[in-house]
Amino acid sequence: MALTPKWITTMRNCIFYSLLGNFIANLKEALGHQVTRINYLGDWGMQFGLLGTGYQLFGYEEKLQSNPLQHLFEVYVQVNKEATEDKSVAKSAHEFFQRLELGDMQALALWQKFRDLSVEEYIRIYKRLGVHFDEYSGESFYREKSQEVLKLLDSKGLLQKTIKGTAVVDLSGNSDPSSICTVMRSDGTSLYATRDLAAAIDRMDKYNFDTMIYVTDKGQKRHFQQVFQILQIMGYDWAKRCQHVPFGVVKGMKTRRGDVTFLEDVLNEIRLRMLQNMASIKTTKELENPQETAERVGLAALIIQDFRGLLLSDYQFSWDRVFQSRGDTGVFLQYTHARLHSLETTFGCGYLNDFNTACLQEPQSVSILQHLLRFDEVLYRSSEDIQPRHIVSYLLTLSHLAAVAHRTLPIKESPPEVAGARLHLFRAVRSVLANGMKLLGITPVCRM
Repeated sequence: MALTPKWITTMRNCIFYSLLGNFIANLKEALGHQVTRINYLGDWGMQFGLLGTGYQLFGYEEKLQSNPLQHLFEVYVQVNKEATEDKSVAKSAHEFFQRLELGDMQALALWQKFRDLSVEEYIRIYKRLGVHFDEYSGESFYREKSQEVLKLLDSKGLLQKTIKGTAVVDLSGNSDPSSICTVMRSDGTSLYATRDLAAAIDRMDKYNFDTMIYVTDKGQKRHFQQVFQILQIMGYDWAKRCQHVPFGVVKGMKTRRGDVTFLEDVLNEIRLRMLQNMASIKTTKELENPQETAERVGLAALIIQDFRGLLLSDYQFSWDRVFQSRGDTGVFLQYTHARLHSLETTFGCGYLNDFNTACLQEPQSVSILQHLLRFDEVLYRSSEDIQPRHIVSYLLTLSHLAAVAHRTLPIKESPPEVAGARLHLFRAVRSVLANGMKLLGITPVCRM
């Protein structure tokens, strides 16, 4: 996650950072690992020189307090335009960031206000997503430690000064420009790579991790390759246990407000579209909280759409495809879960006592039982390659099998022993379906 322009605009990738990271954490915890969820904010860097200068020129305290993310984005867009046309604005931005690096109290106070208001807003929105973090860290935490990293690189003979006055680390051995990582600006200020190096070292000291997984878009693949390489040549063998999980670009995502898709806009759009879909379906039940149900079903639809393919693949987003009620969608998973829950509610009192498994001889029952036995295998497979699509595929197949069984294996008017066995089978399906959905970050609904 980033409080850089990437974080302020909170476009489509921002949702993917949080949903994918949440899935990985859920999966690892389910397999018995102790997991620490860190939201690493891109809350430092030259862009904050622009933002600080921009706010001094165009900012309004009332707008900042009422809608911090929206206002910071507006300020950033405006100051970027001004800096392109007016060199004095660009110079002021550069000076503002230098003041931040030097610890100027006034500059830091303004920066801290931006950060605190934004994090507060994000915690509120993450709650709607069903995502939580154990720690809110950020590049700003490592602005001083990054200077220690530079000294360490220099002491190991890895730091090279360029004609322009910047400092680089040559990872090729033959000065190949594509294998050179810049770690310091000419004015001595730190860079993204320097702060990532400091953060990795600090996390190892703090957590002594077995594996550290970074979740970002695939555009940062080269960056993390270089960071991990530098850590290794610095002598940190544990760098081999650092892993970057990249994901592809989602194209064409728009809300009714336009192209700049803020995270809350997306959640509101999901809820609104799902409410409209539910209202148009005759089988929709009366619900105590239709808005909450709509948001949970809508999020399921979005997550399944995102997770059903290879993470690295780009794809064209379509709201209509996401909210299809038929076919392999999140709506179908939620509908299946609600339908099975209804079975338990209707018949549970009479048939959920002892049952005879010998009654489950039909091909539909056998297919379900065989599929249920594969659940652990699918979890381990997803954990090996960090691909949620294996679980998505498994759950969709399970839902299709359950739909067939629901039509062909009635409970009502069946002999008690047969009815009990079938109800236990459907209950097992619902339980595994719910557990799998929760791993993906989906909250199952019981009515829809």
